[in-house]
Amino acid sequence: MVKFLFLLVYLVAHFPLSAEDERTPIDWEAGIIEFDRRIGENVRRLIGDVVFIHEDTRMLCDSAYLYSDDNNLRAFSNIVIEVSDTVTIFGDELFYDGNRRWAELTGNVRMVEPGMTLYTEYLEYDLDQNTANYIDGGRIVDQENELLSRWGFYYADDREFFFRDDVVLINPEYTMNTDTMMYNTETEIAYFFGPTTIVSEENTIFCRNGWYDTRNDIARFSRDAFFTNKEQSMTGDSVFYDRTIGYGRAMDNVVIRDSIENVIITGHFAEHFEQEGLSVVTKEALFTLIADQDSLFLHADTLKSIYLEETDERQIFAYNRARFFRSDLQGLSDSIVYHMADSIIYMYHDPVLWSDMYQLTAQRIEVKTSEEEVQWVELLDAAFIISEEDTLGFNQMKGRTMKGHFRDNALWKVDVDGNGETIFYIRDDDGELAGINIALSSHIVIYVDGTEVTGIQFVRQPEATLFPPEDLPAEDRKLRNFHWLDHRRPRDRYDIFEWR
Repeated sequence: MVKFLFLLVYLVAHFPLSAEDERTPIDWEAGIIEFDRRIGENVRRLIGDVVFIHEDTRMLCDSAYLYSDDNNLRAFSNIVIEVSDTVTIFGDELFYDGNRRWAELTGNVRMVEPGMTLYTEYLEYDLDQNTANYIDGGRIVDQENELLSRWGFYYADDREFFFRDDVVLINPEYTMNTDTMMYNTETEIAYFFGPTTIVSEENTIFCRNGWYDTRNDIARFSRDAFFTNKEQSMTGDSVFYDRTIGYGRAMDNVVIRDSIENVIITGHFAEHFEQEGLSVVTKEALFTLIADQDSLFLHADTLKSIYLEETDERQIFAYNRARFFRSDLQGLSDSIVYHMADSIIYMYHDPVLWSDMYQLTAQRIEVKTSEEEVQWVELLDAAFIISEEDTLGFNQMKGRTMKGHFRDNALWKVDVDGNGETIFYIRDDDGELAGINIALSSHIVIYVDGTEVTGIQFVRQPEATLFPPEDLPAEDRKLRNFHWLDHRRPRDRYDIFEWR
């Protein structure tokens, strides 16, 4: 469609739709006048300080042939056309058709207006329509920009250029390459309608449609918009960018990649603040920490990525209904913070963590991971660990704080500190239920293997009772503040988008 419109503009310019009107003859003056019938009847050769005036246009040259019968001329050397008070054209040779008010200039052509100069070897100018075009390469220079293209069409009244083929816009801060562009020399805004690449020292931008305000360094890109620097990239259906303040905004199908940290963040709305090192993603926001064996997927209403330049660290903030999934570890919390430097996950406000058959809760939870493995989990304030024994009940550990130690991503040791309470289902060698053990101690160390308790150390002031199963009623088999939340557990990476 764009190519068709450019072709239509070109055809209309070259082949007027109405019949040519009779034009006033071209007025002239010169130092020397010669007649030469070998050139044609009524042809004048004008030499020295030649001046032509036709309607409101003034033309100067060193020498010329004036074809009075046809009302046109050919001029040579030091061509000057004073199109208006603001537009002047220079060149080596000129053909001017007075009936069509059409000028063709060749050789070292310059079209000059305030703040802008066009350089080309061939230029056509329609003085009635006040339009110009070149078809074999041109260069435009203004105060800050240099623009090159194979083909260009100019509307002087609107100060708008249309460019096609090998379009290059060179700015001190960046270089833009595109296939098709419209550029307003007054506003210095470029509109592009094909594959476009903008390269600067800081980043590279690609899109297939958009505009760029070169004066104010503000741009909007759409259709396969892509933004990248040395470490990160961002794509989206639509991208807005303000280079002066380092602010970017992307909408719909947003993808942010960090090649250094092996992180991908997706969503449908994103903002990036370069100077603050901050990225914010909302609308189905998803953080993915890529790993060879098992990636971590984190979702929340809002995701923030902050880069701290002074410590060379990046932190991820997920808040409002945060949930994450890894095959060996799942969790949810109102807010989650992930410190990528030390691989610690901080969970705030009603956090719940699941590892294998264990459910872990507390007022605050910290999880240390390393090389795709969980190293330890710390439960701070109102710590509670539960595992389902069978349909009969649950093994439970409770205390003020707990620290769970992991080996090969499996919980093997739990340190309970302060107000420790436990309920464990004890089985004999045949797997039959032998009793239910209820114990209290201010400090307890528990060793587990799967759901089986392999050892318990009551460090201070222990109290323990083993009850036969039939002697302990159901209401006494759960510690205070017991809550089994298995229905809220994410079952796969897609389940983290469901808040239950």
